[in-house]
Amino acid sequence: MEKQANWWDKLGQPQYGGELVIRASRNIVNFDPYYGAGLVHLMTAWMERLVADDWTLDPAIFDYKPLWHPSVYLKGQLAESWEFTDAGTYVIHLRQGVCWQNIPPANGREFIADDVVFHFNRLYGLGGGFKPSPFHQAVNAFQDLLSVTAADKYTVIFKFKPSNSEFIMESMHEINLGLNLENPDVVKKWGDVKDWHHAVGTGPYILQDFVPGSSASLIKNTNYWGHDERHPRNKLPYIDSVKYLMIQDDTAALSEMCKGKIDVIDCVSPMQAKAMRKTNPEIIQILTPLPPTISLDPRIDVAPFNDIRVRIAMQKAIDLPTIARSYYQGLVEPYPDTLTSRYMKGWGFPYDEWPQDLKDEYAYNPVEARELLAAAGYPHGFKTNIVFDTAGDMALMQIVRSYLQQVGIDMEIRPMETNVWSAFINARKHDQIAHHPAGHLGHTSSPLRDLDRFQTGSPNNYGMISDPVFDSLYAKARAASNMDEVLRIFREANEYVARQHVAISVLQPMAYSLCQPWVKGFNAQFGSTWGAAGGPGMLSFYLPRFWIDQKLKKSMGH
Repeated sequence: MEKQANWWDKLGQPQYGGELVIRASRNIVNFDPYYGAGLVHLMTAWMERLVADDWTLDPAIFDYKPLWHPSVYLKGQLAESWEFTDAGTYVIHLRQGVCWQNIPPANGREFIADDVVFHFNRLYGLGGGFKPSPFHQAVNAFQDLLSVTAADKYTVIFKFKPSNSEFIMESMHEINLGLNLENPDVVKKWGDVKDWHHAVGTGPYILQDFVPGSSASLIKNTNYWGHDERHPRNKLPYIDSVKYLMIQDDTAALSEMCKGKIDVIDCVSPMQAKAMRKTNPEIIQILTPLPPTISLDPRIDVAPFNDIRVRIAMQKAIDLPTIARSYYQGLVEPYPDTLTSRYMKGWGFPYDEWPQDLKDEYAYNPVEARELLAAAGYPHGFKTNIVFDTAGDMALMQIVRSYLQQVGIDMEIRPMETNVWSAFINARKHDQIAHHPAGHLGHTSSPLRDLDRFQTGSPNNYGMISDPVFDSLYAKARAASNMDEVLRIFREANEYVARQHVAISVLQPMAYSLCQPWVKGFNAQFGSTWGAAGGPGMLSFYLPRFWIDQKLKKSMGH
């Protein structure tokens, strides 16, 4: 009988060997998920998660580019299977025979349920005398986790407050560091995993060398447990070694890629990609939406932003179509966004579905903007400030500032480095407007979790929104019993966000992931974030499954 063809056959037969070189846009500062920010895009090469993606799924069905992956498309990584035994109870059955890397003090011992319990107790302060992680994003994803216990050597029971299984699966597939499992023996011996020499996981790669501000080198774990789901006889990983080159300057990084010295670069602007197509048409370009829409997030609990007329005036003052056409050279859509990105099919509230009266509130009209300001008691405008994360687009923010000045709003831009910005905002020290690359609008990550940004008292609610409608929608979503009900609630929530103007929408930019033609299997999975500050949370899943066509690379002179 003739073998039935698989969609991945067109990629050819995987090959072993070679080195993959990835550009990192920032210095690496941390090796422990307990301490949060700074290393998602490297730590996850040796630390694994319980839940991952389906390597056999045809990208035509779902391509895993959004940060959010529906639960129907999730598979186990360290978990072999799971079930919901009752409302809020999630039972995971671990793979048997998985071992920690053969590095002291783990020394290749078996990975068991107690290791999972240790991790969650440590990170979230659930037991064992641990204090919760100081990194709020890691903790927020599991703020509704009540307990984690080991039923036996290979079974772990999670108890959550909400009954909505989709909400629970969002938590188990979040992009933050909290899902990457560190080795308990390391923590018990040294107290933490701050020192890169103590990096131990169950994953496909071992951290061999690290030069701060320069590079990180990883080699394959020859005792790795995984096999390729597309080619089940093939032991993973395919690639022998992985190198991260820390190059902050985009021009320098792209120059190295043109020379064939870098294999993958992420978060490349449309303008940079357009120039690259002229000089190096052979390099593969994959377009992906960046996670959030660029937005201004005012504190709506203080004047003047507690008046919705002021917020509408700010929106009307900004000419989105012109910014899309001139600044982005027509490479982004000229539409405002609401809570959930229009790229989240079925979840969002795309602009073409907005009623005309709502579209009118977002249309560029500086005359009406001035009239609204006058009606709100600011006939001559007002002065304000925005606390700006320097990871954002300063040139764009200057354009926005210029538009606001034309209607009398003088907005001072106060730049801060990401870590400083985060601490400042989390302490609620900002008194007017905040801006972060991950603002309140246009998210492609976890829909139910993103609704928490509008929940009264939420640590993520730096707009200081307190609205009983938002609170009730969040409660309803958490308690929903089926997906149809969840989607209905989100349709309502998205329109309410748009009508309340809780944030000023600019645009949702696109970015490109670039890879050399000899890199096989890469499709910008898990969002365009390989080189960004956050980076993907699933390198340990994807990296071992990519492979390098050595013959093609050699034929191209590299």
